[in-house]
Amino acid sequence: MSDFGIGVGGLLAMFALMVLRMPVGMAMLAVGYFGTVVISGSRSANALFVTETFSSTANYNLTVIPLFVLMGNIASVAGFSSRLYEAAFAWVGRLRGGLASASIVGCAAFAAVSGSSVATAVTIGKVALPEMKRFGYSNALATGAVAAGGTLGFLIPPSTGFVLYAILTEESIGQLFMAGILPGILLTALFIGTVTLVTLRDPDAGPRGAAVSLGQRMTALFRAFPLLTVIIVSIGGIYLGVFTPVEAAGVGAGLVIMIALAMRKLGLSDLLGSVMETVRTTAMLYLIVIGASVLNPFLALTHVPETLGSMMTSTGLGAYGVLLMIVIAYLVLGMFMDGLAMLVVTTPIFFPIITGFGFDPIWYGVIAVIVIEMGMITPPVGLNVFVVKSVAEDVPMSTIFRGVLPFWIAMAVCLLLIVIFPQIALFVPQAMFN
Repeated sequence: MSDFGIGVGGLLAMFALMVLRMPVGMAMLAVGYFGTVVISGSRSANALFVTETFSSTANYNLTVIPLFVLMGNIASVAGFSSRLYEAAFAWVGRLRGGLASASIVGCAAFAAVSGSSVATAVTIGKVALPEMKRFGYSNALATGAVAAGGTLGFLIPPSTGFVLYAILTEESIGQLFMAGILPGILLTALFIGTVTLVTLRDPDAGPRGAAVSLGQRMTALFRAFPLLTVIIVSIGGIYLGVFTPVEAAGVGAGLVIMIALAMRKLGLSDLLGSVMETVRTTAMLYLIVIGASVLNPFLALTHVPETLGSMMTSTGLGAYGVLLMIVIAYLVLGMFMDGLAMLVVTTPIFFPIITGFGFDPIWYGVIAVIVIEMGMITPPVGLNVFVVKSVAEDVPMSTIFRGVLPFWIAMAVCLLLIVIFPQIALFVPQAMFN
């Protein structure tokens, strides 16, 4: 069998292992290691395993992951996330569909702390879904807004998706974080616009909430101020060049812990629980990084990326035609694969093709993250849909998928706008780093 055939067989074996519920990182690690054994022998495979495992986990930039995860976990157990939702509810809850819009705003704000789509959907969902049920919101709109809003955790910095993309492509984490700001704001606005359109079509889907006085709104905003301060300091520090992303993560985590302790919102058991949850999440992400570091050299040996690249460029579709093919491939993979798994598996294959056409790698990183976000709410897997289902157990899966469809269309519109107007993603990083 040719090396290319071995590579394709290895990828098929990896997908089969994922279907059999093997952890993503272990599936990549097994295929990368044993594939290298077949091509180059056990000595080369053992050397690759040792060197890549050490070098990937010793990467200083990866420190940003546990620090931002810890920051999000502390903010959640201290109740800061519910304050974000309460503040958004106070300001927009009286509008038609206002609670759904407040859920999206709350997701966007919490995404700037957690960096995780799943954590964002679970945290805001636990607070927002009971409130929307109490006010008579349709199950489709309520669950759809939370599931879609949760995906903002993968786009708005700090994003674990951007961190892994930066590690895999050797791009700047800081530039990717900055590139996610305007697209994140744009997508949040499109989600809120979607809520408005849904409630205009069916007013009963999102009735108005109770009117809130200006004083109560200011009070709610003041209660959310501690976490907003952390967001401004950490993300603003990166933008102003005061902190590197790793330093910003450390400052943010330290501030959240100090504020929670000062407000007596964090007990010892809460702190230990947050630390253990951070360790579990970090271990899972590090295993994915290790698996990717062993898989990528195997793919290079089989010439799979360059062969696929040659096949795609020879179609004569042009740069944007190939980009469309990549987007469609992501959408298809999103029906069956976890977002992080998609990013790690496909980036070594698609990235050389994209850069070969002269596309900006930072811009493509934003495109890839948004398409992966779309996969998070695409049937039949739709990870965020399953997460929301775990919170809203009485709502059928079909209802949740029907609810996310308008938001999926909004994400497609956002993607199209960024393709047509690349400066939406590139303006902030270019202004900051050039």
